[in-house]
Amino acid sequence: MDETSATANHEERLSRGGTTVQAAETSARAEESRARLVEAFKGRPVTLLSKEYPPYVYGGAGVHVDELSRALRRYVAVEVRAFGELQLSEDGLHARGYTPWAKVADGTPKELRPVLECLSQNLLMAKDCPGPIVHAHTWYADFAGFLAKKLWGSKLVVTIHSLEPLRPWKREQLGRAYDASSWMEKTAIENADAVIAVSEGTKKDVLHHFDVAAEKVHVIHNGIDLTVYRKTAANDALIKHGVDPSRPYVLFVGRITRQKGIIHLVEAARHLDRAIQVVLCAGQPDTREIGDEMRKRISVLRGERDGVIWVEQMLPKAEVIQLYSHAAVFCCPSVYEPFGIINLEAMATGTPVVASAVGGIPEVVVPNETGLLINPQLKPNTFEPEEPKAFARALANAIEEVALDPVKRERMGANGRRRAEEHFSWDAIARRTVTLYASLLEDEATATTH
Repeated sequence: MDETSATANHEERLSRGGTTVQAAETSARAEESRARLVEAFKGRPVTLLSKEYPPYVYGGAGVHVDELSRALRRYVAVEVRAFGELQLSEDGLHARGYTPWAKVADGTPKELRPVLECLSQNLLMAKDCPGPIVHAHTWYADFAGFLAKKLWGSKLVVTIHSLEPLRPWKREQLGRAYDASSWMEKTAIENADAVIAVSEGTKKDVLHHFDVAAEKVHVIHNGIDLTVYRKTAANDALIKHGVDPSRPYVLFVGRITRQKGIIHLVEAARHLDRAIQVVLCAGQPDTREIGDEMRKRISVLRGERDGVIWVEQMLPKAEVIQLYSHAAVFCCPSVYEPFGIINLEAMATGTPVVASAVGGIPEVVVPNETGLLINPQLKPNTFEPEEPKAFARALANAIEEVALDPVKRERMGANGRRRAEEHFSWDAIARRTVTLYASLLEDEATATTH
């Protein structure tokens, strides 16, 4: 070996050794930080309050609470209080469910029954909130958090997954009960010790609609389990549900609501190249009216073209991941979306995204890198596009641009997976969340000593 080669090899070994040392130092600092956070709780648990928790998960908030609870237990014992008949006991994680009081339904008008049942479940959860921190998710569980703060002196943290003032279509679903849900949300937010917004856009909405100090509002994005959401070669779920694996398809996953904009996608499908299949994993309509509207529109669409697959039931996660993995493009046509975890799920499986440029979506989907964004041009102070047909055509054009270009699909899909890995791991999000918890306990300790 000549002198130059020997010198180069020596420098390479030094470089590798330096990298190893740096990695070890970084790991040691991380463990030291984790130990400090663990010590802040002195063995006391954090209580998460939620409507949804496995096996009763149907939306992004439920996915969030499930993943957060499991990531948090590296730092602190976690208790979960949720709706439904559930009981879970694992190392560092315990969950308990609550059902409504039977008498609430006696003689109660149908439209008021859900909110009164919800309140009864909140009362049951509020009496059972151990630990110095209660962390409420969505208005369904906010009132339990507010009561726990008042009854037990707990610090209240509220995560904003959506905001009632920005979902006026909920009155169609809830009637006068929408006023009660709005009141519960407002009461919790304005009395919280800390508010977590899942995006910068959501933080702005909180500060605009509620009387809360800006320093109390913290942005912590949603996350993704990258070990679960990853591309798979399996395609038996496609065949099971009638999807042709040899043809490209656009995929939608979500509930049938005004918020999710699925009606705009069904309209867009009328203008798509017939080579592209349309796969809609869409169920649980908010109201009978929107469910009937969806059914009529699908019937018309099927009369105009083939390759329209509508899966009305909520599918197991493994089947959804298969559908994500083989989609040419994922579409999120929402008119309101504080974060949009479904876009992150698609990106994690290496699938490019076409989505509305609303709410927190632009903080997840990077235009021309991980997908394409379409401005729905909403009417002022509404969630209706100025020109619904123009919005639908723009969606169709963007879907075709990605779905029919294999090179672009591959590039955007790879970029999407990389972005998910670099910015949205659950461990990083849990660490930021537990750091916020610890800061509230420190504030309390400081106030006590003074």
